[in-house]
Amino acid sequence: MSMKKSLVLLGTLLLLGVILVACGGKPEPTAAPTEPPVPTPPPVEIPYQEQWESSAHNAVDTETFRHWDADDPAEVPISCAKCHSTAGYQDFLGADGSEANKVDAAVPAQEAQGVQCVACHNPVATNLNSVAFPGFETDENGESVPFVVEGFGDSSRCLVCHQGRESKASVDAQIARFQAEDPDTVVAPIKDDQGRDVTFGFRNIHYYAAAATLYGTEVKGGYEYDGKVYDAKFQHVEGRDTCIGCHDPHTLQVKVDECASCHGDEVKAEGGLQNIREPEASAWDYDGDGDSGEGMFYEIEGLQGALLAEIQKYAADTAGAEITYDPAHHPYFLGTDGKAYAKWTPRLLKAAYNYQVSVKDPGAFAHGNKYIVQLLYDSIEDLGGDVTNFVRNDAGHFAGNTEAFRHWDAEGEVPGSCAKCHSATGLPQFLKEGATISNETANGFLCSTCHDEANWPNRYEVASATFPSGATISFGGRDAEGNFVPNDGNLCLECHQGRSSKPTVDRAIASSGAADDDAPAAEGKRLSFSNVHYFAAGATLFGADAQGAYMYDGKEYAGYYEQHPLNKCQDCHDVHALEPNVEACAGCHPGVEVEQIRMNAPDYDGDGDTTEGVKGELDGLAEALLAEIQAYAEAQGAAITYDSHTYPYFLDANGKGYAAWTPRLLKAAYNYQYYQKDPGAFVHNPAFVAQFLIDSIEDLGGDVSKYTRPEVAAEAPAQ
Repeated sequence: MSMKKSLVLLGTLLLLGVILVACGGKPEPTAAPTEPPVPTPPPVEIPYQEQWESSAHNAVDTETFRHWDADDPAEVPISCAKCHSTAGYQDFLGADGSEANKVDAAVPAQEAQGVQCVACHNPVATNLNSVAFPGFETDENGESVPFVVEGFGDSSRCLVCHQGRESKASVDAQIARFQAEDPDTVVAPIKDDQGRDVTFGFRNIHYYAAAATLYGTEVKGGYEYDGKVYDAKFQHVEGRDTCIGCHDPHTLQVKVDECASCHGDEVKAEGGLQNIREPEASAWDYDGDGDSGEGMFYEIEGLQGALLAEIQKYAADTAGAEITYDPAHHPYFLGTDGKAYAKWTPRLLKAAYNYQVSVKDPGAFAHGNKYIVQLLYDSIEDLGGDVTNFVRNDAGHFAGNTEAFRHWDAEGEVPGSCAKCHSATGLPQFLKEGATISNETANGFLCSTCHDEANWPNRYEVASATFPSGATISFGGRDAEGNFVPNDGNLCLECHQGRSSKPTVDRAIASSGAADDDAPAAEGKRLSFSNVHYFAAGATLFGADAQGAYMYDGKEYAGYYEQHPLNKCQDCHDVHALEPNVEACAGCHPGVEVEQIRMNAPDYDGDGDTTEGVKGELDGLAEALLAEIQAYAEAQGAAITYDSHTYPYFLDANGKGYAAWTPRLLKAAYNYQYYQKDPGAFVHNPAFVAQFLIDSIEDLGGDVSKYTRPEVAAEAPAQ
């Protein structure tokens, strides 16, 4: 197209445009292509957010998280960041890629925004199953080894912070650092490496050290006094023995509705949890205030009051300066001027530390009340206070601080040969399987040790118990078809039967190859002491039927002591406190103490005293038997002594296990030990006991002419 034609076409188009405008027309704009609208994403729902927001972990405006705001620099220091910031907790775990079990850097104060979801919900925290505590012990190489809790599952995350910051070890370390050898001398300051004064001050366990209370002596968060034994982890009941077993992990509140299933709906009321008292504690007035029915919270409160009074008395009288306590003002123990108390002695520090341990775990009454009772009791006692009216230990089945349950702590498990009676789970295992394997160590029995969880709250039904002699024993007797009838007392017999018997002793003698009763074991063979074990009450009660004691051939012995109207375990003992039901005794023996009951007994021990209780009679025979044992051993050329607290009880002149046994000596020593290890034998079957004690004296060659051996009652003729 020529230039001329182009210009003409352009002009025409312009003219057309002018005409359209003049006529009022508008050009139509070209529509832009439309795109589909971007969908609005649904709001992200964070699981349990509402519950978490109401918890103390989200209380970001409290001192727990705001303490460092005014510092310069404003940051949560390395020593505090682990538990007072989310970033610090992750740093400690190594969830941020850093080295685990240490905090590498302080956290800016503005970032201390509570314990957020990611603190506990990250791969490292989720798989956490091993947590070290502040306490430690010294191994055989002299190295400090921390106490480590393993296998606590999801609740391990809680242990990281709720463990406290001090322990028995750190208190002892401070005393050692200051070389404070005299427990009652006020400790003077020392110089540090840079020549600055360092004072001997209070050690604070810190707040909410629930795990230290829960695990007791296993982590030694409290100050445990040398020579004392303390409760281990409080087991409570299966499924309710961890942090999240009892607390909602997000609100942190106690699951009181679940508590009510065992403790009744009253626990749901305000203060209801503080009123809980386990059945096994029903006989004990721990704080000595005369109320043995109050909740464990109040028992601890009473002991706390007694300890604080003793601390203040000691501080004024021994340390030389009055002391006050303010739970809201660091460092808590103050002088009369309101400043930090300065007149510390080692003894005062230990007691004050334990007082603080008990106060700063407000749930101690539930987490490990018996451990706290023991710490408070021992602190009062160590300060010189009168503990006559206080109670430290529980009944035997629940005395987790005793050798019966603590013996295997170093091994970490109770062997199969002992687990039936010395673990919380061994007896149910035995009743189900007919045998036991190794079981976890226990802090005493659980409810489920005797109560069948499948038929709660019924106890396990036991028709009969097989004793070490091989005898099958039952309180229930037999029905018309000849089957044993279950009885609650049979459950007791499973453990209170001893571990040896007359057949046990006879087999040992036979295998020794001894030429006669007064000869030692044959060359290449051995004869050693056979121990009946402890509290073989069932064997005593059934006498000759159980063959628990050594019965001499040609002699007759009393059998089951059923002529007494109270002749089953549960007739005479509270099944939880285990104490004798003395009120039941009073029906026939009014105004008489149990040990003074005589039951028209003759003068068994021949001392001319026909007014002493049966126990006195049997004690007289036992004393005579021990003298005869020692005379016989001396005549055989090897002196013997007896120590009821030192295994194997019968010792030689060097304090080692006696080895010069003859069959005759073994039989008599076995019977002496039998009587010593059943402290209720005088009630369980006194005639049977008198018979085997007198026979033992006689067999050793002793003169028994002054003793009165009970006759065996003739059986009633069949009708």
